[in-house]
Amino acid sequence: MEPNIPMRPGWAQRLTTGCAVASAAALLAACSGGDGDSTPPSPPPSQPEAALACDDTMKSAFKPDADTQVLLVKPFKQGDPLALAGTTGTPPTAAADLCMVKLLVGPGSPGTAGAASTSAGIGIEVWLPSPAKWNERIRNLGGGGWAGGTQASTTLVGNANAASVAASGYVVGTTDTGHTAPAGSFAMREDGGINATLWKDFAERSLQQLALKTKALARAYYLKPQKYAYWEGCSTGGRQGYKMAQEHPDAYDGYVIEAPAMNWTRFISYELYPQVVMQRDLGGNLSGAQLGLVSAAAVSACGVVGGQALGFITDPRQCRYDPTRDAAVLCNGAQGNGVVGTSSHAACVNLAQAQAINKVWYGQTADGSVPDPLVDNASNATLANSNQLWWGLSRGAFLGLLAGDAASPPFFGPFPIATDMAALTLQDPGYATPTFTNPSGNGQNRWRSMTYADLAGVSAQGDALQPFFGGINTDKPDLSRARAKGAKIIHFHGWGDQLIPAQGSINYYTRMANAAGGFAEAQKFNRLFMVPALGHCGGVGSVSGLSGPAATPNNVPLPGATQFFDLLVDWVENNNAPERVVLRSADASVSMPVCPFPKKPVYAGSGSPTAEGSYSCQ
Repeated sequence: MEPNIPMRPGWAQRLTTGCAVASAAALLAACSGGDGDSTPPSPPPSQPEAALACDDTMKSAFKPDADTQVLLVKPFKQGDPLALAGTTGTPPTAAADLCMVKLLVGPGSPGTAGAASTSAGIGIEVWLPSPAKWNERIRNLGGGGWAGGTQASTTLVGNANAASVAASGYVVGTTDTGHTAPAGSFAMREDGGINATLWKDFAERSLQQLALKTKALARAYYLKPQKYAYWEGCSTGGRQGYKMAQEHPDAYDGYVIEAPAMNWTRFISYELYPQVVMQRDLGGNLSGAQLGLVSAAAVSACGVVGGQALGFITDPRQCRYDPTRDAAVLCNGAQGNGVVGTSSHAACVNLAQAQAINKVWYGQTADGSVPDPLVDNASNATLANSNQLWWGLSRGAFLGLLAGDAASPPFFGPFPIATDMAALTLQDPGYATPTFTNPSGNGQNRWRSMTYADLAGVSAQGDALQPFFGGINTDKPDLSRARAKGAKIIHFHGWGDQLIPAQGSINYYTRMANAAGGFAEAQKFNRLFMVPALGHCGGVGSVSGLSGPAATPNNVPLPGATQFFDLLVDWVENNNAPERVVLRSADASVSMPVCPFPKKPVYAGSGSPTAEGSYSCQ
């Protein structure tokens, strides 16, 4: 039911004015207390506002705007399976009493039923802890990849992880960004053109609506607003956080942003580059074993501190390893650059294959060229020249997700989002893989025919189409409005990221700092931490060195599950800015600090290279 509306200021004045125009008799009867007192009576006391209930009454009671409807309200008791009618398998159980609310925000994108580009609107799923357990904070979570989901489904839970976070006391919301498609086909109209409406929903509008609706729902459910609102996301979720900080800075007080998928069309163009390199230069893919051997050799060459092999590289910007000069990875008799190969390893490489890996490490160029790593190893914060279009994955990072062969699981190629973007940018589904479907045609793997110039054209066209792609690149360096609002941002990225080149984060942070007046000014509200060997959105992303130790969670110090989020809360609520952050391996045998960029951990020259006390931030 509709909540009672308290009397507004001026009500008594308007009542008195209305009585003044009546007859004297009527005035006496209607405006007196009946005993000759001409003083107007006080307005009746307003009724207390009624809180929303976790049941179907919410469907009519919660009406924040004409575009929003409540699809489903479902209470879960502690221990209940987090399942709806369509759930299969064994779902997790609720760790506390929770209320799940599913919303749909229109207008969506009309079209043929069942078509990927047809959408009823933006799905939003909100998990509410019980009133007694709410910590008066919102903690919204970002998505990954194309970020489609089942948030608008009445038979499937959209995000059970959000329920787990809500059990700790936060209101938690997630969104399907306006579509359910696992591939990028939702962003192509049925005639093959650009679906600008769903691009806008995906890139920005869904995020704005998520912030607005979680706040409104929390206010109506608990009868008070949140004290703080936080954003947390990796990859697409990281890009989403920066989009909100850039365009809607009032939405959140703090952001944890990991490996953000910013500069979307540029880095995703690079994600197809390894495949183009191998098709054009080699006529086919390198094997996973070859990629692993050469990457392991890079770790062995550059992952040594104080004379001790760590099994990972602390700062790949300092690594200029070149397999064309390494006889140990070049096949026996292969003519390298100044060496003759001596390797009898089954995964050894020839000179062309070694140079192809150098191209993957350097990043996309317009013509497929690559400079000598001794001269330029792509370590600069800005692109070297107009020929360098984007950075590559770091030396030591696992290369299989972008350059591996389909016959060697878990290697596969190309990365599906990269071919989706080629199809969407060229408005031709044939360039995608067969998973991309559209009434105008389906994916036909025509990416295989692309030249270096073709892919450079995709990158340039992606930039040109930003107004139609909803500003998906999310690369505006001006965060002055977020700073003025008092927001705080912790941004971190792993040097072992297997999907999004870590140098992209350094590039954005540097441009952002320049816009803010320098690194010292930027660090007052936004801090970047580069994490050695951390993979994409968690785990170890580095391969192991040839001679060990193995790159495992017990040998690589990584962030704890909530470590950076806890630091953000302390910064926002207590003004304690994160400085030297100590990371530890799973068994605590290895520890190392990470530092606010541009500082980095520097070995003191003595002490154990696996102990954080042997490093300082410089």
